[in-house]
Order: sequence, then C-alpha cells, then structure tokens
Amino acid sequence: MSRIRLFWSTLKNDRGIRVVEVILILVVLIGLVIIFKSQLTELVESIFEKITSESSGI
Repeated sequence: MSRIRLFWSTLKNDRGIRVVEVILILVVLIGLVIIFKSQLTELVESIFEKITSESSGI
C-alpha cells in the first residue's frame, strides 16, 4: 500500500476522533473550572454550610 493510501485510510478511520473529542471536552471543562474557581468554591461552601445547619435540626 502506498503511503498516500495509508494516510487517507488513517484519516477516514474515525476511532481516533472520539478520543480527540473527549480530550477537547476535558480541556474546556478544566478551563471553565480554572476561570470560575472562586465562584465555584463559594457555591460549594454555601451548599455545605446549608446542609450542616439544616442537618442539626433533624
């Protein structure tokens, strides 16, 4: 098989595309977490404070 045919058959194979899609999604999610880190931290802390205060009433 010539190199050109091997190259095109590799491009047509879509198994690797799924891996690239997952990696890109992870990169975007990690970027969003880094950008909104302080807001996420405040949200999680307020949720845990509410859970703690309401669980003492049980």
